[in-house]
Amino acid sequence: MAGFRWQVHGDGKHLRPGEVVKPNERLSWGRTVGLGAQHVVSMIGACFVAPVLMGLDPNLALMASGVATILFLLMTRGRIPSYLGSSLSFVGVAAVIASQGGDAGTLTGAMLVVGAALAASGVVIQVLGARVIHAVLPPAVTGAVVMLIGFNLAPVTAKTYWPQDQWTALATMLFTGLALVVLRGFWSRIAIFLGLLFGYVLSWVLDRTAGKIHSVDGSGKVTDHWRMDFSGVANADWIGAPTFHAPNFSASAILVALPVLVALIAENAGHVKAVGEMTGDPLDDKMGMAIIADGSATMLSTAVGGPATTTYAENIGVMAATRVYSTAAYWAAAGFALLFGLCPKFGAVVAAIPGGVLGGITVILYGMIGLLGAQIWVRNKVDFAQPLNLVPTAAGVIVGIGGVSLKISDNFELSGIALGTLIVLTGYHSLRWLSQAASRREPALLDGGTTEYDQKRGNSG
Repeated sequence: MAGFRWQVHGDGKHLRPGEVVKPNERLSWGRTVGLGAQHVVSMIGACFVAPVLMGLDPNLALMASGVATILFLLMTRGRIPSYLGSSLSFVGVAAVIASQGGDAGTLTGAMLVVGAALAASGVVIQVLGARVIHAVLPPAVTGAVVMLIGFNLAPVTAKTYWPQDQWTALATMLFTGLALVVLRGFWSRIAIFLGLLFGYVLSWVLDRTAGKIHSVDGSGKVTDHWRMDFSGVANADWIGAPTFHAPNFSASAILVALPVLVALIAENAGHVKAVGEMTGDPLDDKMGMAIIADGSATMLSTAVGGPATTTYAENIGVMAATRVYSTAAYWAAAGFALLFGLCPKFGAVVAAIPGGVLGGITVILYGMIGLLGAQIWVRNKVDFAQPLNLVPTAAGVIVGIGGVSLKISDNFELSGIALGTLIVLTGYHSLRWLSQAASRREPALLDGGTTEYDQKRGNSG
């Protein structure tokens, strides 16, 4: 069966510098399981944070992410190495629905409808071909969207994680960066996980040598607190089922949630393109199926009370760092998620990860994701001397990363990735339609003098 046959890469143990493990390859099972654990570590923070912010059960979210990932791998026949975790795109929607008197069932019902619309969009893309995506999302746009996905996460690091323990964050960042650059072979592939362990040990040592730290805690309050708080771990059960609930449907809630569809399509397309860039497989023929799979996974998760799912940028960052694209590692990660979803104590351990540690790791991971957008521009030779490429991309990136918001009505507001994506999309296509000059080369807007100087030197030479 496709997606279950992996060729052992080399001897399964050693990788030469610059060597990659393809999606249909794997390392030894021990190393593959270890990489799967690293993928869990990378996604676990966001996968837990999203449902907590939306008032949903984080253990159910973790279990649903494992099922969603398995469904995604099966539907894409093992060609797209990606992890599906809890979507953060609906956090703002959840707040609006709650302000209107909606409950968790109302939220999951609205997300289920968006999931169905996403799957339907994927069917259209799969039938008409990837040219639909290429027409709507050319390289200038997709590069901007991928960049937004990564850099839009920067405030999470800067405002939530890093301030909890800046020195531990700095030390973890330096250690992780050093491990990625200096270590060789398998150890360099699990550098992110090693960085987490380093941060854990450092936090434990500091708690016992320096005492409590005076800083913001996970709730944002400035207090004296321990870096590592295991009180929740001691009180949690080893085995327990998550909390399920049925969705209910409200027209007003659905209308609030539907605009997120635009961001989800762009996000999925951007992630698939980013994975294609890394693996060397364009994946155009699987673009529609990937979107169908994400929509189907969202419907499955929300039908039992879980959050919407999406392909995770965090795990793309791990692949960029490790250069191991084996889907076998994602099967291992999905298995861990299923098991850990049934273990409330594991959820408590994850919740105890010090914020400073996450701050140090996410600085590197989120930056890697954002720079993948720049890589798309470089590899596709996007010419920013052309105003058509430069203007909408510049505006959309600043709006998306800067957190600019646009209030449409009392009950609906666009911001972040959604607003930035819309500006890039509508700006690019509107300017392309309006300007006849878009079809010919224009002098550079940013450095025209230098460009003309280089051209004169070339002519004189």
